Amino acid sequence: MATKSFQELRVYKLSERLADEIWKAVNTWEPFAKNTIGQQIVRSADSVGANIAEGVGRGSYQDNKRFVKIARGSLYETQHWLRRAYTRNLLTVEQVNIFTAIINDLAPQLNSYLQSIGSSPKNHEQ
Repeated sequence: MATKSFQELRVYKLSERLADEIWKAVNTWEPFAKNTIGQQIVRSADSVGANIAEGVGRGSYQDNKRFVKIARGSLYETQHWLRRAYTRNLLTVEQVNIFTAIINDLAPQLNSYLQSIGSSPKNHEQ
């Protein structure tokens, strides 16, 4: 499997950054927004990194690929919730710009990481 721990992967670090930025934003919301859309968006954002980590820990290339695909799905879900939050005036343009910049870096990194996993024992670092 990979010689790097999942915590050292650039794709994982980006997922942490996105989740932390979203947490900071949601933490300022009123209780109703926090308890509805806020919980959804935090869970989906946290799920990106959690699935990258779980995939690495599963020990097979097939499982790792499967969990990276789940992470990619969680990223798309996060984008959905960000759109809903912005439409509902819960996010500023500045916050959206921060999230968009991270996502625009993270999405292709997830795809590259997925492609790098392959099906043979080699180094799968990104």
